[in-house]
Amino acid sequence: MTTDDQPFPRSARRERITDPERIRALAHPVRIALLDHLGDVAEATATECAEALGESAASCSFHLRMLEKYGYIERAERRGREKPWRVKVADFDMRPDPEVPGSLLAVQAVASMGLESEFLRAMDWFARIDRESDEWVQATTFTRSSFWATAEELAQLSRDVQEITDRFAGRHTDPSKRPPGARYSRFFAVVNPEPEDEK
Repeated sequence: MTTDDQPFPRSARRERITDPERIRALAHPVRIALLDHLGDVAEATATECAEALGESAASCSFHLRMLEKYGYIERAERRGREKPWRVKVADFDMRPDPEVPGSLLAVQAVASMGLESEFLRAMDWFARIDRESDEWVQATTFTRSSFWATAEELAQLSRDVQEITDRFAGRHTDPSKRPPGARYSRFFAVVNPEPEDEK
């Protein structure tokens, strides 16, 4: 814990979400994809989202309204007759709160879906890696580590991992910050202790 009793000091830039209903609102692959897409493009209409995701405009419209209902996105300024959406909460912390009943189960549901989604995305990359130049192949990593750590040390590692990509901040919405040759890239990591043996 830090001196202000916040495990993640970036909390000033993050919104802590512990409401189970609000967390469960993200337990749908289309909603996660919409949130990711809006984070990439700054704003988009339901039709633009549908084209990007390969979903119907009606489906995207429904899920966008659900994301709005639970405070993840909001309406952007109208563009003529178009009504675009934009991300309202760009960075959030969804760790369960032991004081909020149901938050742990809600986080479990979202985490399971997220893990499956990232697994499939990574599998797709490795299935296509033979079509990439050696430069990009060498820039890719799949790494695993096992080690002994206290809860405090693991919490610090979690903070470190969360901050690794901060150096690329602003490049989603401001293309001028992207160096020549930059490609949209993904980082996925899980930091966790091994389960203790049941006794």
